[in-house]
Amino acid sequence: MERVFDLAVIGGGVNGAGIARDAAGRGAKVLLLERGDLAEGTSSNSTKLIHGGLRYLEHYEFALVREALSEREVLWGIAPHIIWPLRFILPHRPGLRPRWLVRLGLFLYDHLGGRKRLPATQSVDLTRHPAGAPLKPQYTRAFAYSDGWVDDARLVVLNARDAADRGAEVRTRCEVTALTREGDVWRIAAGGEVFHARAVVNAAGPRVLDLLGRAGEPSAQKMRLVRGSHIVVRKLFDHDDAYFFQLPDGRIFFAIPYEQDFTLIGTTDVDHDGTLDEVKASAEEIAYLCEGASEYFRTPVRPEDVVWTYSGVRPLIDDGSGKPEAATRGYRFEVDGGTDGEAPLLSVFGGKITTYRHLAAEAVEQLQPFLPALQGSDWTGTAPLPGGDFAMTAAGAKAAELAARYRFLPAAEAKRLIRLYGTRAFAFLGNAASLAELGEHFGHGLTAAEVDHLVVNEWARTADDILWRRTKLGLHFTPEQTARLAAYLLERITPA
Repeated sequence: MERVFDLAVIGGGVNGAGIARDAAGRGAKVLLLERGDLAEGTSSNSTKLIHGGLRYLEHYEFALVREALSEREVLWGIAPHIIWPLRFILPHRPGLRPRWLVRLGLFLYDHLGGRKRLPATQSVDLTRHPAGAPLKPQYTRAFAYSDGWVDDARLVVLNARDAADRGAEVRTRCEVTALTREGDVWRIAAGGEVFHARAVVNAAGPRVLDLLGRAGEPSAQKMRLVRGSHIVVRKLFDHDDAYFFQLPDGRIFFAIPYEQDFTLIGTTDVDHDGTLDEVKASAEEIAYLCEGASEYFRTPVRPEDVVWTYSGVRPLIDDGSGKPEAATRGYRFEVDGGTDGEAPLLSVFGGKITTYRHLAAEAVEQLQPFLPALQGSDWTGTAPLPGGDFAMTAAGAKAAELAARYRFLPAAEAKRLIRLYGTRAFAFLGNAASLAELGEHFGHGLTAAEVDHLVVNEWARTADDILWRRTKLGLHFTPEQTARLAAYLLERITPA
């Protein structure tokens, strides 16, 4: 007998994975379809922050900032292995925003969103604070405020993993080629197969309008595709704080400690009108970020210093804003069908990574009247993501516990594994008593045991999946090590 899903979610980014998790946890039979790898597009190319969006206060988006701020500690609580607090240094720059205005904005930032565990804003003397040492001497005063860091691609994968643990079927590399309403069900052709579902969520991100067109459901909603590009250079400072910098053109950007040995600098906001299949930083964007960083750091940052760039296209709601950076980061839903027995199609427009969980809960609640299988209310704010079943401040203790259990692991490696997998690291390390028992070592701590875990449990199929999304080790691997990992995957793993 043909199986019919209650809900098919199209799009394996953070919104799609979050919706699949929420719906599966409320009792629905869920199918998640992704044309490539999970988080392969926008969701792995973010600035990797869980933040309220301090600059959105200037655009009077108080509701959006409040929603995002309230989510910071919720997400930290359910994923303390991949999310952790980060302190930001905001130097005062004479001639730009006055200190009183910045202080007022930070006061609102501290009090809008129910901050409980994150430290409050403080004034900083850069002539004495470690964060002042890498900066040019004219920067003497700053504010320090709190937000959070997130491993963005892992956030997506863990939502998908939890959805699967709750009964969802997750299909990657399964592009939807046709979407047809047949009365009270949708017929979905994808990956050479045909699926049926009582409802569909279109969470295709930048391709949301393309998918609507494919379904014969044109939308009046206008989207603005905005490219955000980032550069990575060898680390510019030794402390653990990040920087929030202002530029004379009114824009802001961040400089963030990244993968132990590097500094991440971004982002740009540029209207994107090219292909979505290969999104790259332009030479102008790279130069812009280098020049901006050089205005603050004592050591100039030049394009030749850039060791890696990445870019993502944000699918923003076109609200008529003149500049790309002024376009809203809010989200909207559009529901087609659902009446007179027609199968509903819910499309997601906009959104940002910090508000994905709240967006997912709202989307599922909009579908509840059409899907009796969906029971209960918002539950995802208290249930930990896989591996995150420990206290939000206990990541260091968990790393110490892992190092004590597996004495052959260096402390730095134990920390890496906890930061990626949390308590699930214990499962794939199993009863190993030596590094050799974990199988082939590909370099930088990555072993066959970890790779096999990623293939079996996290839908990894290629070296890129593993190095650039699941582990972020790509910056450390040599071409030879990458080739050996790719060969191992071909030799030992049968692609799904």
